[in-house]
Amino acid sequence: MKNLNRQATNNTKKRPLKVLQFGGGNFLRAFVDLMVHVLNQETDFNAGVVVVKPTERGDYQMLKSQDGLFTVILDGIKKGMPIADMTLVDCVQEIVNPYSEWDAYLELAKNPDIRFVVSNTTEAGIKFDPADTFEDMPPKEFPAKLTIWLYQRFQHFGNDVSKGCILLPCELIEDNGEALKAAIMQYAAHWNLDGNFVNWIYTANYFCSTLVDRIVSGYPAERVVKIQSTLGYEDKLLVAGEYYHSWVIKGPELVAKELPFDQTDLNVAFVDDLTPYREMKVRILNGAHTSMVPVGYLAGLRLVKDVMDDDVVSGFVESLLRRESITTLNFPESVLNKFVEDVLDRFRNPLLKHQLISISLNSTSKFVARLLPSLTDYYIATGSLPQRIVFGLSALIRFYKGEFGGERIELKDDAKILYFFASNWEKYDNKELKMNILVGIILSNTSIWGKDLTKFEGMVETISQNILSIETNGVLATIKNLPNDN
Repeated sequence: MKNLNRQATNNTKKRPLKVLQFGGGNFLRAFVDLMVHVLNQETDFNAGVVVVKPTERGDYQMLKSQDGLFTVILDGIKKGMPIADMTLVDCVQEIVNPYSEWDAYLELAKNPDIRFVVSNTTEAGIKFDPADTFEDMPPKEFPAKLTIWLYQRFQHFGNDVSKGCILLPCELIEDNGEALKAAIMQYAAHWNLDGNFVNWIYTANYFCSTLVDRIVSGYPAERVVKIQSTLGYEDKLLVAGEYYHSWVIKGPELVAKELPFDQTDLNVAFVDDLTPYREMKVRILNGAHTSMVPVGYLAGLRLVKDVMDDDVVSGFVESLLRRESITTLNFPESVLNKFVEDVLDRFRNPLLKHQLISISLNSTSKFVARLLPSLTDYYIATGSLPQRIVFGLSALIRFYKGEFGGERIELKDDAKILYFFASNWEKYDNKELKMNILVGIILSNTSIWGKDLTKFEGMVETISQNILSIETNGVLATIKNLPNDN
């Protein structure tokens, strides 16, 4: 079988370098690079990507040996039907390692075609380190490297505002664009860089905060032989992920004009405010995960797909989303229902082996961030409790006993929280507490929940009844007896 490279695939077209990309890992290749490839294929974008190594470890030698080529494998469920896609991505034109090619890295700043800067340097990647110096070749932190590159560009083009860049960080931190801009400003001040440079950063460059969403699992080792026999070449950089994707970009109108995603079917949105989109993702996608974990686990299920294959538990999750979670969000109903459909399809993906016990990490704080806001808003709006969210909390309290049906549950949370649950459940087992007292003690712990949850009328009674029913009748029977209307 032939090795993958441009000569073997007769793919020798050179595109102008327009995208400076910090990082060449699985996510950027299966997300941003694939999108650039689609833009090149379906519009007149015609952009090449230069990948810059942001850290010292590794050298991207495999990417170099394949001339920047790699294959993205996407699998998923769309409207209940399986979907699969294989794409040979060819937009990566160059790879530069600033740790061994510092001059080549700086030379890129003189390229008039480069307009976009993309990064994914982990949540800890966007930060300021006073130990970095302007004379380092290179400095340690990614924003320091980028500051020097931008300064080189500013000097070469003589303060030309048309040679500024559109920056699209993909790091999973809130307001990542603003965070990157702030770090660059810190370095500019720390290094006493020209005041005109600071003004150029503000007036000629656009720091766009973004929300990214796609599960990328990486190299599909368990099915690589079958895939490569279909492709007809050996690709050491195969990267697999889910078909679903979303990129929400906060930026001025010119960014949307320069990135013609509207001419494609890619799920990219340009918005003025990321907050409602972030809230939608947290309350629906993350909220569904957090609610299904204890419910599914106590029902004897172990994978997210197992949950979706069980009619009762999957019906519970869907009802929670449609009847309770989305009613608390200020979005068009069509948008919310489409997002719910996408979330449910993602959960049904048979190739994503999501263990419920893995998702259960720090479930108490996740409940506070993901489900308690929906519970609170629903209660304020209707004067009643959202029965399915409350049942999820009931199952969570029972889950945090640390055992069920004689089987130990491997809980992972703050040690103080685990001790609090264990000690109070032990008192209940020793008949020192009745169920409603136990539940009241747990719900009133403001250090866990951030507020006294016993203040919600009927909460203690409802959760007590739910837990007793779980013990007596089981999870599935209890779900079936939840009220149909709230």
